[in-house]
Amino acid sequence: MTSTDMITSSSSLSVNRNFTTILSIDGGGIRGIIPAAILEYLESKLQELDGNEARLADYFDMIAGTSTGGLITAMITAPDNNGRPMFPAKDLITFYKEESPKIFKQNSACLNLIKSIQQLFRRPKYNGKYLHKLIEQLLGEIKLDQTITNIIIPTFDIKKMQPIIFSTMEAKRNTNDNVFLKDVCISTSAAPTFLPAYSFQTKGSVDGEEVIKNFELIDGGIAVNNPTVMAMTEISKETIDEHKNDQVIHCSGKYLILSLGTGTAKNEQRYNAAEVNKWGVLDWIIKNGNTPIIDCFQNASEDMVDIHALTLFKVLGSSNNYLRIQDDSLIGNESSVDIATKNNLDRLAQIGTDLLQKPLMTDDSLIGNESSVDIATKKNLNRLAQIGTDLLQKPLMTVNIRIGIYEPSEQGGTNAEALDRFAKMLSDERKHRHRTN
Repeated sequence: MTSTDMITSSSSLSVNRNFTTILSIDGGGIRGIIPAAILEYLESKLQELDGNEARLADYFDMIAGTSTGGLITAMITAPDNNGRPMFPAKDLITFYKEESPKIFKQNSACLNLIKSIQQLFRRPKYNGKYLHKLIEQLLGEIKLDQTITNIIIPTFDIKKMQPIIFSTMEAKRNTNDNVFLKDVCISTSAAPTFLPAYSFQTKGSVDGEEVIKNFELIDGGIAVNNPTVMAMTEISKETIDEHKNDQVIHCSGKYLILSLGTGTAKNEQRYNAAEVNKWGVLDWIIKNGNTPIIDCFQNASEDMVDIHALTLFKVLGSSNNYLRIQDDSLIGNESSVDIATKNNLDRLAQIGTDLLQKPLMTDDSLIGNESSVDIATKKNLNRLAQIGTDLLQKPLMTVNIRIGIYEPSEQGGTNAEALDRFAKMLSDERKHRHRTN
């Protein structure tokens, strides 16, 4: 099977298929290095099965990403000059290590204090100029309908106060929604208090009349930090459209979903009622370098999506087709979205790799700054890179849908072993489509 065969079958939902395949990547700033380590491992396994030219975009009908996950989504699906994915997964960790310190520039303690005060009262912590320039250089004039497979990326419009979802499918249905991929990535990454909101305008026509759309957008994690169910919904909408004349819509196949988290610091038990009862508005906005109110929203969203998705798969009798890999073991700076030091990024990547060898479960070891989205120091980046690597070796866990805590999976084994099985299922699905279409 050639790569072209795989791309053709993956980009259309009307082909004969056993599964509809989805990859979902959470938001989390520099902690995106953790799923990057998982994706590097998965792509290497697919290459062992199908050859060195195999890429992640060849195997998924849809790839969904929020914030940093949206940037990864664009990087592995945007075409290069040869029509192949711009970034192989093995280059993602290097990208985070090299670019994160420039995006989230770390300063002296004194200057960081000044920036924190500005973050409270005047402006975002970072001006976003380097990030904008980097994304524009990477993606250029590539539009949403040009991605190698279908993608979906959420944002939030602060003027309309509603989520704005950008998807390849919608871009192909409506040319007025076919925006530049760079605009989508900058928008979904605009985390409140960290990076500035992003605005852009599109011009199109309806019935010969010009239509202008204005977007005033911030981080998609405000709406949905775990985009798994959002991707399933988009696929379902497409299925409904394809069968709109049918009295009964039959499921065209089962889902096969890989959902990747960016790590949390749940074991640290960072806050308690007695403490937060003494907080005012500013404490909820920023506390010890973290943003408690945003963290609460995003963690709640991630967990509810995971519980909802797993419950649905259990009802359908196909829980083995849903694989969620998450690490809750971050400590210190590792949980920051912007501590992009070399040590922290290396540590996060190692966590991702170590997760592969863990039993099938979610690990709760991220504490303190490890769960930060922006501490881009060398030490923190090295640590985060290590977290990503270590994650491969951890036991696979799944959420107990009745009590909401993570327990060892009934499947047993490590995350790496689960990904090995998942890679084989993806490869078999590609080969099935090649034979039957």
